[in-house]
Amino acid sequence: MTTSVNLLGGNGEGRAEPRDPELSPEGPKSTAPLPAAVAKRNAELVERYADELYDADAQTILEWTREHAPGCIAVTLSMENTVLAELAARHLPEADFLFLDTGYHFDETLEVAERVDQRYPQQLVTATPILPRAEQDSIYGRNLYRHNPTACCRMRKVEPLAASLSPYAGWITGLRRADGPTRASAPALSLDATGRLKISPIITWSLEDTDAFIADRDLIVHPLTTQGYPSIGCATCTLPVAEGDDPRAGRWAGNAKTECGLHS
Repeated sequence: MTTSVNLLGGNGEGRAEPRDPELSPEGPKSTAPLPAAVAKRNAELVERYADELYDADAQTILEWTREHAPGCIAVTLSMENTVLAELAARHLPEADFLFLDTGYHFDETLEVAERVDQRYPQQLVTATPILPRAEQDSIYGRNLYRHNPTACCRMRKVEPLAASLSPYAGWITGLRRADGPTRASAPALSLDATGRLKISPIITWSLEDTDAFIADRDLIVHPLTTQGYPSIGCATCTLPVAEGDDPRAGRWAGNAKTECGLHS
């Protein structure tokens, strides 16, 4: 079953000059504070278990989550692959799936999301930015992703995710240390800026491990991953990568930017 979190904003009609992209549109863009008892419990869990889980396998991490997390968990899905969906369906059947539809995705990514919704019984929550693409162009100028990709990611990824995480005590991510130097020492268990659990069950996996899991379980495959796209974001900001290069080299190619802000 699919539900949507639609963060509606104004239409920007009549604006003669583009708005400062450092000023996000009006609307929900932050995560509600956790109840004090949940925040305290989360901090205690990270203090006690972060080192123990640092190199743990995915099953161990997810079973730990099911046993210890003090509230509902969201499984964030980029739809680059469906490994987290498969793992969560086995080990966290009550968790929600959370997909960020930035409005700039490849058509293939949206098709994978539809297939995930059909294949798995979990609720698929789709979060969208406050502004549709046309309204963002009207208010901030066309193609913000070109002249200020950080602001574009903030408005279309970081803030929608933040608003959508309010009901949850923690969230599952697809971070892998093998994805690049900025993630080489990322923990399996930590607290995000709001005090929620941030849990990365495939943190130790290589790209080869991921591909083998997909093949062994006949998972849904994003077709672009077989066409030179080992890391897939928005269509406007993702290029294919040469074999042997950093898997994230095609993200914001030609720009110093390496992360969208969800994990930094």
